[in-house]
Amino acid sequence: MATFVLIHGGGGSSWDWHLLAPELAGRGHDVVVPELPIEDRAAGFAEFCDTVVDAVGDDRNLVVVGHSYGAFTAPLVADKLPVRLIVLLTPMIPKPGESPGDWWGNTGHRSAEGLSEEEQFYNGVPAEIVAEASAHDRDQVSAEWNEPWPLDAWPDVPTRVLIAREDRFFPPDFQRRVAADRLDALPDEIDGGHAVALSHPKQLADQLTAYLPR
Repeated sequence: MATFVLIHGGGGSSWDWHLLAPELAGRGHDVVVPELPIEDRAAGFAEFCDTVVDAVGDDRNLVVVGHSYGAFTAPLVADKLPVRLIVLLTPMIPKPGESPGDWWGNTGHRSAEGLSEEEQFYNGVPAEIVAEASAHDRDQVSAEWNEPWPLDAWPDVPTRVLIAREDRFFPPDFQRRVAADRLDALPDEIDGGHAVALSHPKQLADQLTAYLPR
């Protein structure tokens, strides 16, 4: 049994995982779903990390999953706790000293033209789930946007990159290039778009649990 620590992305909340969490629990695993203090203007990376560490408590056998912007926080947790595996899901992969605000230009990210935010983030998600999503959005006004990512190097923890084949926000070719450049990693792939935890929760749970040693 593992404890999956699910870290949401920018503007997100624990609701982003509400379909995946029971899938993991149904497979016999514990699940921790912290909410980062993104609505606190004084909160930065240290506060993000502390929030996750406090939520984990005494749980061990940790698998930390960072979705999208949550990939900036996931390695910080692995620097504080005995994490067995990091999984970066459709991620923003940081490098030492890089601020989130600089990440976009440094990676050469280009927004999809002609697509609404809903079309970029929620393609493939059932319409009834998309209709609920806006009620769970949070304003991200926290201080980390211009804060250099504080680690000197990636933690010495096994790391997997998992991308979505239909992701319109971070297209697969872009994700592969960034993963190769920053982690020398070849990503695994799953069906779905950027919000794959909402569109394909069963398949995502299968993929995450498949990473665990038999």
